Amino acid sequence: MNRVLLTKLHLVAAAFMFPAVLMFLVTGGLYTWGNKGEWIESTQTVTLSQPYAELDEAGLRAAAIDALEATGQPAPSGEASVDGEGAEQSLIWTGARSEASVAASADPMVAAVAVKEATVHRWLVQLHKAKGSVWFKLYATALALVLFLLVLSGVMMGLQVKALRRLTITASSVGAAAFVGFVLLG
Repeated sequence: MNRVLLTKLHLVAAAFMFPAVLMFLVTGGLYTWGNKGEWIESTQTVTLSQPYAELDEAGLRAAAIDALEATGQPAPSGEASVDGEGAEQSLIWTGARSEASVAASADPMVAAVAVKEATVHRWLVQLHKAKGSVWFKLYATALALVLFLLVLSGVMMGLQVKALRRLTITASSVGAAAFVGFVLLG
């Protein structure tokens, strides 16, 4: 491939994906050291049209949506899961901007819904953890592909320039050894 064209493609891809790379670098770096952002939590009660023990997943989701709407939060972008049965069942629905947990209360006609609203940092961490919409997951997958192509094109450019070939091979070899070493220490 022509080095000038490869350089231009490398530049355009890097510039286009820079905001996403920056988000993943910052959230990943902070997450590594335990900084995951914060949730703003509240508990809402939802009056039910039938006893809690008789609700199915759709009924539990409806209770979660009622509580989220009362706090001005969107429905979570991730999957919901139900654990238990009857009065012991609970629903956990995760997402990037909000989360909801539905549980029984002392009154069988009332559900207790714990609602979590993500701060901006937590929202970005949730996106990093693939808790976003399908559209963001597609964007993140495109980012992964672009990052691979950036590294590949960088190595290809280094191998094409005679003065940089030895440095490229040495850096690649040392990088591979470091990767194996850190994995084994991990």
